[in-house]
Amino acid sequence: MRVGFTVNGVRRTADGVWEGESLLYVLRERMGLPGSKNACEQGECGSCTVRLDGVPVCACLVAAGQAQDREVRTVEGLATADGPAAVQRAFLDAGAVQCGFCTPGLLVAADELLERDADPSDADVREALAGNLCRCTGYEKIMDAVRLAAARRREAV
Repeated sequence: MRVGFTVNGVRRTADGVWEGESLLYVLRERMGLPGSKNACEQGECGSCTVRLDGVPVCACLVAAGQAQDREVRTVEGLATADGPAAVQRAFLDAGAVQCGFCTPGLLVAADELLERDADPSDADVREALAGNLCRCTGYEKIMDAVRLAAARRREAV
């Protein structure tokens, strides 16, 4: 079947998609967007988090056909022509990136949180990132990065 949806602001289509094919597979293998990672394939780790119509979802659990005529934003869609998004820069500056496997999902989830809450509490950050597992950082640097991104966004306004 043919599946068409908007990815990072660009209308894209994929042909030959089988009914059970995941959105993650289509994004990575058919559309050449490898940022979202394929880790657990069970929606447990969050490495494949993307935004579907603005809502963070595990792309490994979404059938590609469910994205038909919808808006998908991946980690690749966070940056602009001017460079990395504020949340991406904050993750780098705070040292929140180690192996990088969980980073795309964390970035997408953190960006969504900061878009809806300019000054989240630590509890809000933990809740927003609860579906994303990291085996390297111990989460403190990730928390620091989200705090830093929030502070920078507030200063920029």
